[in-house]
Amino acid sequence: MRIFIGLGLLIFLLAVVPVYAGAPLDQVQANVNKVLDVLRDPTLKAESSKKIKKEKLEAIYEQMFNEGELSRRTLGVNWNKLNPPQQQEFIQLYRQVLEKAYIDKILSYSNEKIVFTKETMLASNQAEVQTKVITSSKEIPIFYRVIPENGAWKVYDVVVENVSLVQNYRSQFNEILAKNTPDQLLEILRKKVKGL
Repeated sequence: MRIFIGLGLLIFLLAVVPVYAGAPLDQVQANVNKVLDVLRDPTLKAESSKKIKKEKLEAIYEQMFNEGELSRRTLGVNWNKLNPPQQQEFIQLYRQVLEKAYIDKILSYSNEKIVFTKETMLASNQAEVQTKVITSSKEIPIFYRVIPENGAWKVYDVVVENVSLVQNYRSQFNEILAKNTPDQLLEILRKKVKGL
């Protein structure tokens, strides 16, 4: 499952330059090759180039994810238990947790076929782009939930085989916050990021 979520995040790590026109699916489809170009770049195949490749993907991630919205939706009602400085630290730590969980899977991409199938407007300011990753043995549906921000559609959730990234992490964080303070949650995340 982790590799498929990693691939899901990969597909939406797309454009470095914001796109100001076009439907969400059009933007995804038009820009996905920019990430794939990084992963397929023959000059970045060596193990010594892993850091450079990772930095390129991180820059794209910053452009394509609405980290604040992703974090708010993940914590749900618990978001308001954090004060503004805690919220900002949570956003940064959550990003690093996701990176630690999925970056190796993204970097292990091996030319699986990606098909864009459908776009659905969930509301006037909310859309879902449906895709699937086709491997040698199966097809994995991956849906991106996006909202507009500064003229571009940015992802706030990834759903892989009906498992929502937001809901999955929300249940984990809710469990922690049921027994711990926001400061303790942040300390748990700091340790996780450091690999302790």
